[in-house]
Amino acid sequence: MSHKHTSSIHKYTQGYTAKSDFYTSITQATQVERKLIYNPQSDEAVNERRIFGGNPTAIFELNKIKYQWAYNTWRIMLANTWFPEEVNMSQDKRDYELNLSVQEKQGYDRALAQLIFMDSLQTNNLIDNINPYITSPEINLVLVRQAYEESLHAQSYAVMVDSISVNTDEIYNMWRNDKRLKNKNDYIANVYMDLAKSPTETNLLKAMYANQILEGIYFYSGFSFFYTLARSGRMLNSAQMIRFIQRDEVTHLSIFQNMIKTLQNEREDLFTSQLEEEVIEMFRKAVDMESSWGEYITQGKILGLTPQIIRDYIEYLADKRLSAVGLPKIYKKNNPIKWVDDYAQFNDQRTNFFEAKVTNYSKGRLIFDDF
Repeated sequence: MSHKHTSSIHKYTQGYTAKSDFYTSITQATQVERKLIYNPQSDEAVNERRIFGGNPTAIFELNKIKYQWAYNTWRIMLANTWFPEEVNMSQDKRDYELNLSVQEKQGYDRALAQLIFMDSLQTNNLIDNINPYITSPEINLVLVRQAYEESLHAQSYAVMVDSISVNTDEIYNMWRNDKRLKNKNDYIANVYMDLAKSPTETNLLKAMYANQILEGIYFYSGFSFFYTLARSGRMLNSAQMIRFIQRDEVTHLSIFQNMIKTLQNEREDLFTSQLEEEVIEMFRKAVDMESSWGEYITQGKILGLTPQIIRDYIEYLADKRLSAVGLPKIYKKNNPIKWVDDYAQFNDQRTNFFEAKVTNYSKGRLIFDDF
């Protein structure tokens, strides 16, 4: 990340004070403008497109593409279309009732509540908070598709809750009634709220980094709980549902990684030493909160997920996300649960880990190991 500052960034003077606890002041605060939804006066050429700050016509002229990575991702996302009803949850209902301990049921419900909140937040954040400022039509496409997939995941969780749990209302209200979950949710949601309240270039960029935390650490940590149960032969179809969801998350991670890396070329002035320090601090605090949450939902009672393994895995994920956007690793940890990766390989035909049947999920081309 470049530490170079630019004189074009001026001090924000409209009186907004950020509430997020990982930074205390805004020193770079150029406003970012919402794109027009109808703009016949624009004569912006393809090569003049920008991720934000452009002047698009608002027409999706997809035979002229600047950001080829976005269009390629769009095609992969379309090819990966699936529906929650494809997964039969009847056996999981029996497992939940007969084969899970009290602690495992609590952990299942809490992990599910966490995922429900995050996909709900992401759906609204993408549509109402980020996409309005993105001025590349091909990136608009993938963000709209991502929002659709986040809402599809919400439907998946509804299928899981209705099929399995006797605590439907409790699960759906846990995001605000469970203090530990709410504290974790508040932390990442405040980054998005900063953008909503003060739409500056820096806040938009921070929201992109926050996306890497939510999609690439919080989600993956939550997924590991379901995979751990499945590894012991229980809740196999819940894990299968999570596999479909995680395949989508691979593309979601790549979208924001590509946006950040593209902005490093287009807007080098935004990538200051102060921003780097703030982003790394975001990741540190997110790792601490997610590690504490992981210990809370497992209660030391889930075989294969000790507090140290949970912490090491989350630190490993954080390093992987930081490295993907050009930031230094801060933990230098190896993956302590490499077997989890076997649950998310969609690009080659292999034996189904759960049922010893050959399956193929190779619709798309993004590879889980890269994310």
